[in-house]
Amino acid sequence: MDVTSEQPTRRRVLRTIGTAAAFGGFGIGSSAAVQDGQEDDDVDSRFTEVYRETIESVVLVTVSRPDVGGGGGGGGLGSGFVIDDQHVVTNNHVVQNAPEDGVELQFRNQEWRTASVVGTDVYSDLAVLRVENMPDVAALSFVESEPAIAQNVLVLGNPLGLDASISQGIVSGVDRVLPSPVGFAIPAAIQTDAAVNPGNSGGPLVDLDGDVLGIVFAGTNQTIGFAISARLANRVVPALIEDGEYEHPYMGVGVQPVGPEIADAVGLEDATGVLVTDVVSNAPADGVLEPATRSRPASGDVIVAVDGQEIPNQAQLLSFLALETSPGDTIELRIVRDGELRTAELTLEPRPPVERPQPPVGGAPDLPPATEP
Repeated sequence: MDVTSEQPTRRRVLRTIGTAAAFGGFGIGSSAAVQDGQEDDDVDSRFTEVYRETIESVVLVTVSRPDVGGGGGGGGLGSGFVIDDQHVVTNNHVVQNAPEDGVELQFRNQEWRTASVVGTDVYSDLAVLRVENMPDVAALSFVESEPAIAQNVLVLGNPLGLDASISQGIVSGVDRVLPSPVGFAIPAAIQTDAAVNPGNSGGPLVDLDGDVLGIVFAGTNQTIGFAISARLANRVVPALIEDGEYEHPYMGVGVQPVGPEIADAVGLEDATGVLVTDVVSNAPADGVLEPATRSRPASGDVIVAVDGQEIPNQAQLLSFLALETSPGDTIELRIVRDGELRTAELTLEPRPPVERPQPPVGGAPDLPPATEP
């Protein structure tokens, strides 16, 4: 989450720390920092090497926003990182409602640049900024594969506005489904125990090769944080640069996990797959899939595979659609209906536009659980 302030700068944060508990989304994990001027022989570790190789590519993102509370103006802070000689990636929620005159970026060497927003995607919470006259810094690269559980990772960014910070941890979970303010889930997310605080949003989660595993999305007060996976970013970011937007595939169904009781009722030997609980009118699934009814909760179709890929749970269905399909694709579903295994086909469409809910005054955005692919 971004950090609000009347005059956001990197150096003004010491007075903020005392009030840090007022911010939502804190994560407490093991952390480390490398200070300016530290001698090479002070710390001899791969963590230090990665920090030195990557930190110049990480930026402070500052956004001036209109005065919404009558207090004389407001602003926001977040993080971002360079991906080529013109572009910086950050979170959508860091730069949403940015002014027309752009977003201010501060680089590690204290140089400032004004960036323009070239594309945003509220569904994946990603945004791309264009920078004219980019400083001479190396671009960070996204990985192509899913990270391994328990591998070492580093979070780079500006927690609470503190510049050029690093926290260290491990990948503590993959294929997480994150709630979204717009009612659709963010799939394939990465969970980490590295410290994530307000101001880290939009910064990179990197491995010990300095490659980006994910874009930091949010922290909690339960010693875990989350990042949007590089696998999803690899699909979304190029489209944002090229077209300014990204079209997500859409089935138009609501689903829930299949437990032992439902499995027994529909005739499954194992509790696997997802039960269709709702079908949106005029959506691709309308007329193809049958939802459960209130009187017979286990009467709906159970999706057990898509295009030959087994679907044991909601996370796998959401990840498969997000990472393997596009609008216009025709997919083959293997379903259980009335105790019989069947196949069905449907053609995916782009997600329909939705109205983004406004955060309550003085609070954080409402993040409802989203299960609809």
